[in-house]
Amino acid sequence: MVASMTGYGRGEANGEGKSITIEIKSVNHRYLEMAVRLPRTYVMFEERIKSYLKNTFARGRIDVYINIEETGEIKRNLKVDKELAMAYYESLKELAQFLGIEYNIELMALAQLPEMITIEQHEEDVEQLWPVFLEALKIAVEEMVSMRLEEGKKLATDLLKRKSYISEVMEEIKERSHLVVEEYQSKLLARIEELLDSPPVDENRIAMEVAIMAERSNITEELVRMSSHLDQLEIFLSGDGPVGRKLDFLVQEMHREINTIGSKSNDLDISQRVVIVKSEIEKIREQVQNLE
Repeated sequence: MVASMTGYGRGEANGEGKSITIEIKSVNHRYLEMAVRLPRTYVMFEERIKSYLKNTFARGRIDVYINIEETGEIKRNLKVDKELAMAYYESLKELAQFLGIEYNIELMALAQLPEMITIEQHEEDVEQLWPVFLEALKIAVEEMVSMRLEEGKKLATDLLKRKSYISEVMEEIKERSHLVVEEYQSKLLARIEELLDSPPVDENRIAMEVAIMAERSNITEELVRMSSHLDQLEIFLSGDGPVGRKLDFLVQEMHREINTIGSKSNDLDISQRVVIVKSEIEKIREQVQNLE
């Protein structure tokens, strides 16, 4: 089943005292481009996340947003600088003697002096958190894959309808192309007789003119190639895996064939149908830009 490049997924997992929430958004892009927004502490996981995404997606601009919240108790240790405390104590005692005042300092006041007591954070083992990251990432990716496939299904349905319509118009062009030469011959004869007031007509000369016109306006090869392209379009849309680039090339070839048919045709009815086909091919081209 073909997939769109537009999608969204969200995954959440808990473990190691953390709650990890990962959101993934993707939009159209010619290639696969990824941006992962991680807190600096966990930047080591960026390449692992990108590697996981590369194994799942082929095209699109993918943005990954990660939020980390504490769910457990944060372990903290208090450290008292005893040497600094003794230095403060002796210095204050010396100052009291110098000023001739009674030395009296409470323990709480001493503890509030700069750098007396510091808080030591528990050093986190970042590597242990990777399984939690991976669990949240898998959930988010699965959700986005599902959305991209659903959107791809809708796009494929629309493209197949347009393909069927183009096939109908191309069949009309084919049928009309068989009559163009005959009508040209009849009009040529009528015009010559009108101009020459019905004198004898050189049938060999007329046959030559008609043959030249038929050769110049022959679109059989273009019709065959166009039919092949339309069949290939349906095959791609009915298959699995990335098809966006293949379809993009195929649409260019379809444009080429219909343009050639338009340039060869000297018939108003065919020209009008060529305009219709060009319009539908352009709509297909726009939709193909959304496919992975």
